[in-house]
Amino acid sequence: MFDNIVSRKNTNCAKWDEIIADCGVDDLIPLTVADMDYRVAPEIMTAVIEAANHGIYGYTNVSDKYIELSKKWAKNNYGFNPENEWIVYCPRIIQAISLIIQNYTKKDDKVLVFTPLYDPIQNAVRINDRELVECSLSLKDGHYDIDFKDFEDKIKSGVKIFITVSPHNPVGRVWTEDEIKQTVEICKRHNVLIISDETHADFIWKGKFISYASYYDMYENIIIGLSTSKNFNIAGLEASNIIIKNEKLRNFFKKLLRQGGIHNPSYFCIPAVIAAYEYGEEWLNIAKEKIKENMDIIKSFFENDMKGFKVIDSEGTFLSWVDYRALNISEDKFKELMIEKAHIAFSLGSGYGEDGRGFFRVNAALPKKLLEEALFRFKNNIDWEIFYE
Repeated sequence: MFDNIVSRKNTNCAKWDEIIADCGVDDLIPLTVADMDYRVAPEIMTAVIEAANHGIYGYTNVSDKYIELSKKWAKNNYGFNPENEWIVYCPRIIQAISLIIQNYTKKDDKVLVFTPLYDPIQNAVRINDRELVECSLSLKDGHYDIDFKDFEDKIKSGVKIFITVSPHNPVGRVWTEDEIKQTVEICKRHNVLIISDETHADFIWKGKFISYASYYDMYENIIIGLSTSKNFNIAGLEASNIIIKNEKLRNFFKKLLRQGGIHNPSYFCIPAVIAAYEYGEEWLNIAKEKIKENMDIIKSFFENDMKGFKVIDSEGTFLSWVDYRALNISEDKFKELMIEKAHIAFSLGSGYGEDGRGFFRVNAALPKKLLEEALFRFKNNIDWEIFYE
């Protein structure tokens, strides 16, 4: 299952069809969009097929079993035990973030993020005419850290919302207990709403995942985003849970969903999530083993077989963050070579903000043979010698 290469071409695939059409390269291998090129767990496929065979695809509600299994997964895997009412279904975490930005803040209000950062979150701030306040993560000796003085100075400038991602996309940090506690204390002092996107929480390679929900006793103005989209590769079914303990804040968010016309999940969403939580853990564990092997291959390749590249040690996510600043090459030229010579695509660093320029992101969740083919093209189809200083 994990070694078979399944073509996703001509399926309206955002990862494959879109970039192939944009680049005009039919045999392009994209290691970009953060979904997996693995078939889902058989139990999920069976649940979706059984739902399809029913033949009536009407409006569907969130079930009690969906809530109970969501609670159980959070307790067993994320270290907190939400009450039933804390769990609010929303198709996508980014939708929740955008709705909150639109209605919790007003035009030109400040929203703070750590950069480099997953670009849709930055776009959600900018497209809603809010001021994006960037707190640059500090990179030293291959490790990213939070500059807490800079963080609090910027929080004090009038920030209304702090949006964080853990494990962090794209740099792969898993925030520690001390780091989370400090950010919560600072936000509490200045009455700043915290939104924590924890969609990659099942992919932890170093340390221990700690959810911001663990700090609800300290501060209740925290909203958590969790999803089955990454861990069970069902992003297209749109199933996310927004966890909100504070009743007033929760009712506010639920009203926003109604105002936005967001209520029933898609017909196939609920049976797929139930099957994933009930039967998908073994599949997920194997997927993680395969992904970790791929991430090790990526690190070894760039640091041992190539010159001028350094892979940041990933503590979480299935994404590798590669530093190529030692090469004498612009990002535009790098992109040109990737597409026209190697026929592969990585996610370019500037898409994550200026702090990402000189880096690129590699999705490691794909069959090993496909990854090896992409790396072979990278090494052999480009004359790298001319870019070494």
